[in-house]
Amino acid sequence: MRTAVVTITHRRDAHLHRQRLGLAAAAPDLHVVVAMGREPALPDVPGAPPTTLVTVPVPAGGLPLAAARNAGVGAARSAGADLLVLLDVDCIPDPALLSRYADAAAGLRGTGPALLCGPVGYLPPPPAGGYPADRLRDLAVPHPARPVPGDGEVRAEDRFELFWSLSFAITGCDWEALGGFCEDYTGYGGEDTDFAMTAAAAGARMFWVGGAWAYHQHHPSTRAAPGQVAAIVRNAHTFHRRWGWWPMSGWLAELAEAGAVEFDPHRDVLRLR
Repeated sequence: MRTAVVTITHRRDAHLHRQRLGLAAAAPDLHVVVAMGREPALPDVPGAPPTTLVTVPVPAGGLPLAAARNAGVGAARSAGADLLVLLDVDCIPDPALLSRYADAAAGLRGTGPALLCGPVGYLPPPPAGGYPADRLRDLAVPHPARPVPGDGEVRAEDRFELFWSLSFAITGCDWEALGGFCEDYTGYGGEDTDFAMTAAAAGARMFWVGGAWAYHQHHPSTRAAPGQVAAIVRNAHTFHRRWGWWPMSGWLAELAEAGAVEFDPHRDVLRLR
């Protein structure tokens, strides 16, 4: 099974470089890097997979996260990839990430469309000299609201709202059956939950894949920045029109408490303050 890792990026060259160091050990057949706007620096990394660079323009509405992922998958499929692993630029793959995803996909072959999500561990700020490559799993803290199956375990999940796009795998045939990400979303937030709801509506299943660890590099949150807040509100309305409920409710509640938005899901009210 030919495997491609698809990464979208915007001015995250240091994160991308650390990811590529990790991919040298994980060994996919291809790394597709989608630059939103400026092309990133891609210094040589010994053992890194062949890299295809794709660029997409940035519209006035914000970063085209959905369109960039779709473009990256399109390039991967054109290169013959059968297993697609979408990995955010701030995630470093465990050496076993790709083999765990590939084993899970093979075990589910013929059972219908499937979204495969691996656990993500959150790293502290990097020490001087960077993260020690052989200690990432020891340093990383799992997300408290996501399951962490044992290594090799594949656990079914009915709560599609828990899907995350920062690390997941899907076969090329399943991707084409689902149609990719909805490009009505621009800027931060909502497009990954929309993709999960589209998958659920099409009869897909979702699984957590034990041992397919990704390690999220530390960086300050930009969620509360004014431009990000406006995009979150706009995308939440797009999602509400499509699915009838509010996504990102935890984020929206935080922004409401901070005074950035007015949010009352019982009255279907969401607006910028």
